[in-house]
Amino acid sequence: MQHKLLNLVTKSAKQSKAQVFSAVQPSRYLKDLDKQQVGQGKTVLITGASSGLGEGMARLFAKLGYNLAICARRTDRLESLQSELVAAYPNIRVEYRALDVSDYDAVFKVFDAFAADFGTIDRIVVNAGIGDSRRIGKGRFDTNRRTVEINFISALAQCEAAMNIFRAQNSGHLVVMSSMSAMRGLPKHLTAYGASKAGLAHLAEGIRADMLLTKLPIKVSTIYPGYIRTEINTNAKPLPFEVDTDTGTKAIVAAIEAGVEEACVPSLPWSIVGQAMKRLPLQVMSRLS
Repeated sequence: MQHKLLNLVTKSAKQSKAQVFSAVQPSRYLKDLDKQQVGQGKTVLITGASSGLGEGMARLFAKLGYNLAICARRTDRLESLQSELVAAYPNIRVEYRALDVSDYDAVFKVFDAFAADFGTIDRIVVNAGIGDSRRIGKGRFDTNRRTVEINFISALAQCEAAMNIFRAQNSGHLVVMSSMSAMRGLPKHLTAYGASKAGLAHLAEGIRADMLLTKLPIKVSTIYPGYIRTEINTNAKPLPFEVDTDTGTKAIVAAIEAGVEEACVPSLPWSIVGQAMKRLPLQVMSRLS
């Protein structure tokens, strides 16, 4: 019994050290993992992989030696990414499929097809989403509804499909991409978007709780990105603490590889900002948003 407790404590300490290292110095952390080729023989499935954070994560996971199952609506972008990655990393396998995550039946079919192709899916990143929401009560219900449907209902379909695979395998790592906007109810154009991402975060936590309850060896990670500049928001005005795509995706992949349950990324300053967001009076939060 004492040996078991000691092993658990030691394992926890090592994990905590890795998580701190990944948060404080994500580039160095990933460089060490690259040397080890930690992804060799493993497969990551990423939705929304044709651009932005999904594309950036695909490149970093490929560099770590992972095989990739990538999907999105724009297959021309996926085909180009496949060619680029296979040429750069000839020892990995990259397969792509068209997927519109608003087609819920297609989500299950595509995920199952990838599982059949690769035999085992080690990690699934629920990344596809949109950020186009508007003030409530301004006649933009259709826009807000689509944002909530894509960011929550479509994400639910992806989580269902992923967990079907992981339960059958009795292993896996589910990763959901939430947002710092999920930390608190926010005004203006962030209201519906933040609510959809908060719902997704709670969904992931519920799945994590179920894994603890049933003692299944399936990890669940929730990532809360701060402001990351990608091609999707190239023309947007400068935002507080924003970072470029490369910096942002490195912080995300480092957190995922460290096996975090939850992480604000980049950790500095967003882990501190996140705590402030939860505690500041709503009147102050509204002015800062």
